[in-house]
Amino acid sequence: MDISLIIPLYNEEESLSELIEEINAVMLENNFSWEALLIDDGSSDNSWMVIESLKKQYPQVKGISFRRNYGKSAALNVGFERCKGDVVITMDADLQDNPGEIPELYNMIMKDGFDLVSGWKKKRFDPLSKTIPTKLYNWATRKMTGIKLHDFNCGLKAYRKKVVKSVEVYGEMHRYIPVMAKWAGFKKIGEKVVQHRKRKFGHTKFGLERFVNGFLDLISILFVTRFGRKPMHLFGLIGTLMFMAGVVIAGYLAYAKFFLLEYRMTERPLFYFGLLAMVIGTQLFLAGFIGEMVARSSADRNKYLIDQTTEGNWQE
Repeated sequence: MDISLIIPLYNEEESLSELIEEINAVMLENNFSWEALLIDDGSSDNSWMVIESLKKQYPQVKGISFRRNYGKSAALNVGFERCKGDVVITMDADLQDNPGEIPELYNMIMKDGFDLVSGWKKKRFDPLSKTIPTKLYNWATRKMTGIKLHDFNCGLKAYRKKVVKSVEVYGEMHRYIPVMAKWAGFKKIGEKVVQHRKRKFGHTKFGLERFVNGFLDLISILFVTRFGRKPMHLFGLIGTLMFMAGVVIAGYLAYAKFFLLEYRMTERPLFYFGLLAMVIGTQLFLAGFIGEMVARSSADRNKYLIDQTTEGNWQE
């Protein structure tokens, strides 16, 4: 199969028929074999009924319905587990992503050799309440990860199949798939300017809490990818440095007391800073030690991603 489309949706009953009609026209024009996984994230409207109707009209459509709203990351993760196409393309169901971008995204993966291509909505039609936080978020993510993408949260992305089979998405992590892909060893990450269309039906599901949660998830993903298997390298290092700083302070105060004949050590605020540094340093070191024990006892401690063997590609 050439292409798997993964389309999470929540209360998008008015958009689905037109979206699948556009997708089908693009696929026929380019002679692609394809499937579309429509993942209903607990919609309260008639989205599921529309999906069932579309399934009868288009055999390529596959529907998955959640019992309740779990979020976009959960929908994508289920789609990644079940997709079969050589190229996996994610897009939103609100008609703001243009299916006409699919052929070029496919070619960038299959012909240009990219592992992941992220869309860049250079000209947006969203309200300022969404565009300003998004710009701040994208700037912070570029600085913290070193990945030069303008629009991490663009729903229109294309992946080589083995990329989506190598990452696990949860929380608000869907916007950090390029970060997870990079740390999984997929380094050829590209970007394509894509058309962003005005919303035709319904209203945006974006809220300020998603922006805040997304930033917290960025901190989490940076920690997990860098120190998930070696927590002692972070907590142990910081704890040791803080403990040594406390020891240096205590040594200086002891020297001042016995050789410079200054006041008692406990009368100086510096004494309490040194004591606090030693206590916190010890706690951080122990946290790193416990984390190391947990990491070493984990069932997937020796789970590594193999790309190729002499017998051919792995997990293709």
